[in-house]
Amino acid sequence: MNLLLRKILGRPNVELPAWLKSQQGLRKSFDRERSIDQVDFVAFDTELTGLDFKQDSIISIGAVKLKGTAILPAETFYRLVKPECELKSKSVVVHELTHSDLECAEDILDVVGDFVKFVDNAVLIGHFVHIDLNFVNKVLRQNFGVSLKNFAVDTATLHDWLYDSDSRFAQHYKGMTIQSDLFSMARKYGVEGGKSHNAFSDAYITAQLFQRFVPFLPGCGVKTLKELLKVARP
Repeated sequence: MNLLLRKILGRPNVELPAWLKSQQGLRKSFDRERSIDQVDFVAFDTELTGLDFKQDSIISIGAVKLKGTAILPAETFYRLVKPECELKSKSVVVHELTHSDLECAEDILDVVGDFVKFVDNAVLIGHFVHIDLNFVNKVLRQNFGVSLKNFAVDTATLHDWLYDSDSRFAQHYKGMTIQSDLFSMARKYGVEGGKSHNAFSDAYITAQLFQRFVPFLPGCGVKTLKELLKVARP
């Protein structure tokens, strides 16, 4: 069902699918006292037609799972999405996905559904993750009137908190201020880049940044998920 038809018909009055129903009580049941190294995480990223929340849409989602800071290279997700609006020349230059690349891409609801299943009850990690969450939740709200209940941490927020709170962190990385975009941070902290603005590569970079930052947290009294959420929430 395309976006126009969804807008005409409104949100279907249907029961939530099992993959979405099972996670609606997630926050109440989640053990936030668990140590960070025992938490299941999913680092993820989206590529978009643009940043206009009302007009733009997702064209790809990439993700990788972690156990604590250990990346699980066999546990990955990458899908292309059929755009629900026209591609813009500016965005094509950034993500290098053209109409021909997306001709056989999947419907956004199918991809988001599979992504939610992949994530399950994991804590999400992203760089400026509120942007990605807003676009994923837009799809869920339009179709089912609900949003993801997973906890989320932001590597940009975590970086800034560490930089301000832990002199050892700043000293270790030579005390230099840097631009906050993902690729500037990747270069600063010695993370291998891969292809710029590919959703899976960007998710993998985000996971590696998380690996760089977490070892400094115990010295700041941050050892559990609850404490991590206090300093790195989007």
